[in-house]
Amino acid sequence: MLELNLLETPEPEAKAVFREDFGQRFIVTVDTEEEFDWTAPLDRHKHSVITIPALRKFQQFCESFGVVPTYLIDYPVACSPYAPEAIGDAVTQGRAEVGVQLHPWVSPPFEEEVTEFNSYAGNLPFELEQAKFHALRDRIEQAFGVAPRIYRAGRYGLGPRTGEILRECGIAIDTSVRSRFDYSGTGGPNYRDHPLHPYWADAERSLLELPLTTVYWGPLRQMGNVIYPHLWRTPAMRGMLARTGLLERIPLTPEGITAEEALRGVDIAIDEGLPVLMFSFHSPSLAPGHTPYVRTDDDLDELYGWWRTLFGHLAQRGVKPASVADIMTSVTLA
Repeated sequence: MLELNLLETPEPEAKAVFREDFGQRFIVTVDTEEEFDWTAPLDRHKHSVITIPALRKFQQFCESFGVVPTYLIDYPVACSPYAPEAIGDAVTQGRAEVGVQLHPWVSPPFEEEVTEFNSYAGNLPFELEQAKFHALRDRIEQAFGVAPRIYRAGRYGLGPRTGEILRECGIAIDTSVRSRFDYSGTGGPNYRDHPLHPYWADAERSLLELPLTTVYWGPLRQMGNVIYPHLWRTPAMRGMLARTGLLERIPLTPEGITAEEALRGVDIAIDEGLPVLMFSFHSPSLAPGHTPYVRTDDDLDELYGWWRTLFGHLAQRGVKPASVADIMTSVTLA
């Protein structure tokens, strides 16, 4: 099998094209995972899955807006009976979709040392990454009765041969690329120069990349990819540029991004003609006390308020929700 390297920046001709009636759409993805201490070193055993029932409330909330969320599920969640109890009916009836999210440190087989470098699944030996993916995909299919068609590497940790694994397993869409972000300082991928627009990851057009949406805002935004990488050592300078409105990096997530900031990001993405806006957040944020972003009941109310504001604004701008199924039937192969 020829290598399929998702780490490479695609050529312009790889840009995906959608049917004329597709318009502009958005997708809500949920990194559906175990709870753990975000401030501590990664640990294979110190985690829980007590927030899974909170998915039911979020699912009902999305349905009230006609949104079909995509739950990207990792191994501890796939093994919990609470997951199909919370969202199984919605998945079966097409009101939600499930995909794969690989956290290698909690996904069997357990052959590697737990380190930050190995937390990026793409850094593992190919056969081990492949075995972990197969075990997780099969477990998700067993739990929900459907074959997942979309993937996100935990910690956005694609490797040079991850694409081969996805293609052989029938995955149609990858959404691991976090454009405008560079994780190479800790051994991960560098997505700084990857495009925001969906693109084909292989010449056969069998694997579509849907990058997570992150835009630059402010008068200096056209130079964002030049300026921002030099500011990682000086967070105070990043803050100053954001406060003065000169340059701000805005990922479409309720975690660490205010609704006001997200609205600016959405408007930029829409005005630039981005066909698919990709939103994301972590499922433990659906209950207080498990992520840095939602510590209290008030924080949780604010998270739901964030989504309510964004869904309303997207509707006003004529951007409709989409599902993985919608994407697969609307992207053209011409």
